[in-house]
Amino acid sequence: MRSDANIAGPMTDPVPGPRTESMGEDVSRETPPPMDDTPIGRAAQLAVEALGRAGEGLPRPEQTRVMVVANQKGGVGKTTTTVNLAASLALHGARVLVVDLDPQGNASTALGIDHHADVPSIYDVLIDSKPLAEVVQPVLDVEGLFCAPATIDLAGAEIELVSLVARESRLQRAIQAYEQPLDYILIDCPPSLGLLTVNALVAGQEVLIPIQCEYYALEGLGQLLRNVDLVRGHLNPVLHVSTILLTMYDGRTRLASQVADEVRTHFGEEVLRTSIPRSVRISEAPSYGQTVLTYDPGSSGALSYLEAAREIALKGVGVGYDPTQAHIGAQNNPSVVEGIQ
Repeated sequence: MRSDANIAGPMTDPVPGPRTESMGEDVSRETPPPMDDTPIGRAAQLAVEALGRAGEGLPRPEQTRVMVVANQKGGVGKTTTTVNLAASLALHGARVLVVDLDPQGNASTALGIDHHADVPSIYDVLIDSKPLAEVVQPVLDVEGLFCAPATIDLAGAEIELVSLVARESRLQRAIQAYEQPLDYILIDCPPSLGLLTVNALVAGQEVLIPIQCEYYALEGLGQLLRNVDLVRGHLNPVLHVSTILLTMYDGRTRLASQVADEVRTHFGEEVLRTSIPRSVRISEAPSYGQTVLTYDPGSSGALSYLEAAREIALKGVGVGYDPTQAHIGAQNNPSVVEGIQ
């Protein structure tokens, strides 16, 4: 993605302030070098531009958009996409909740949220019907961003959910009962198609699928799409795949371009124009309990996620979460879960 920071502007003084020049003597003038002349200067300029662009604000959805980030293939960037898109939307002025449904708790870690075993978590919401408001924590680094953390207890939730009433719709009911105003809810799913993912699909309206620009990118995707159709037919008629995001894109390789072309051919308008580059900064950020937006706001990864969030927001104007529709058919339906498993 091209950054506007690299486009030359008008020929004016790069740095404001007085010049040192001769008064009638034939000596050269000393002008401070442009900020772009140093790597640190370029990074600072990009960071200022990124944060400035984030602060512009975007149209807010009429109703809460609940987006399920899913792909049963591991290592495609689900968690990375969830937390960085959430941070990008929050920096654009939206109120965003991340629901961490992965027992590994990586989204909670990336957002700097404590999620050891004794912390109230999404497990308590699903199994003990604890109100969602009692487990949600604010993300300190980003105003307007919140997280419902996952703990290791969630690893056993798949088995515990089997015997519970309305096992597929417990998350959906918790979201309906949550009274704080939100613009977006992003649900980070585990890399599987069990009951946790089914709960996310029943609770959501839109499915966002990150696809890695690698050889096996589309392998197994057909099963995910069939499961989306199955849930839509029996449990949640408003569910649909709204967004495909290409991740780990390396423009230096022919393979990445071929995969991107193939995905765009298959999915058309659902694929965002912005792709997420393979980036060391994106990988480093979670180890500091941060998203790449706060870790290195001038990096290519941060700028890409900001642009992807802008696309999602503009693309979804008028799309919202209607709780009167989302629960239609969301009854305890063993045939659906058996079909998925």
